[in-house]
Amino acid sequence: MEDSKKSLKLFIVLSRAYKVVNEQVNRYIQQTGLNPTEFAVLELLYHKGPQPLQQIGGKILLASGSITYVVDKLEKKQLLRRVACPEDRRITHAAITQDGIELIEGVFPEHEQNIHDLISVLSEEEVDSATKILRKLGLSVKDLS
Repeated sequence: MEDSKKSLKLFIVLSRAYKVVNEQVNRYIQQTGLNPTEFAVLELLYHKGPQPLQQIGGKILLASGSITYVVDKLEKKQLLRRVACPEDRRITHAAITQDGIELIEGVFPEHEQNIHDLISVLSEEEVDSATKILRKLGLSVKDLS
């Protein structure tokens, strides 16, 4: 098989694998009462602490225009709050609330186990190898743009 066809086949296999794994993960997330984007924002804030609103989109792979909408929804649910930056009034941070912490702490262990269960068809060596290969691919494409 010529190289370009092998590359196309890899792209299709990678896309399909991502789609089915992501659908399963999202099905669990939706059972928490959040959509996947809301969950990603809360998970980011839980693990990394308060974040400038302008940087959240890049960290969870979401267009910056959608962040305000998601933050508004999470704020209405009292799962996060906006906090003005004391050093620069132009910057606003999002911070997880105690209710948000309790929600994430209640659902994250099962979320993590769910992902593990989906990936467990691979051996530890295969997981390590796939992680290394996909990181190399992602970084090389990033360097092109």
